[in-house]
Amino acid sequence: MQLYEAPTLQFLCNMTLEVETEFPTTGKTYNGAARRIIGVTGGVLEGPDFKANVRPGGSDWIVVREDGTIIQDVKIVLETDDGATILMTYRGIRTGPKEVLERLGRGEHVPKEDYYFRHAPIFETDSPKYDWMNKHLFVATGERLPSGVQYAIFTVK
Repeated sequence: MQLYEAPTLQFLCNMTLEVETEFPTTGKTYNGAARRIIGVTGGVLEGPDFKANVRPGGSDWIVVREDGTIIQDVKIVLETDDGATILMTYRGIRTGPKEVLERLGRGEHVPKEDYYFRHAPIFETDSPKYDWMNKHLFVATGERLPSGVQYAIFTVK
């Protein structure tokens, strides 16, 4: 007897972010990890029922663990094609074999199948049209590109 059913995912949109060259790292902090801050300068979200641009000024506060795993803490502002403002935050993780993470760190293109890159967005808006986004969970898969990052975002049903 199955007590729980696994949730299903519904595609929301693809997201491409444009990012600055990272700020200098702090080096290792008290917890043994290094920190980096990367500015988000723009981007686009496009799906069948959702389209938005990323306003400049967001940032990704990254923790780099000793094994090269990256923990993301991103905050960006979206403006939809119909004028709504949506705040988007997400925490994510990117990890894989050491040599793959080193290649990503050098800005090389690495096939997304060679590493794990996932995040969990949260949306916040006062728009009646997009209020449903305040009340759902989302997950995403990611890929690091030499010029930025791209994600596929899904609504958890």
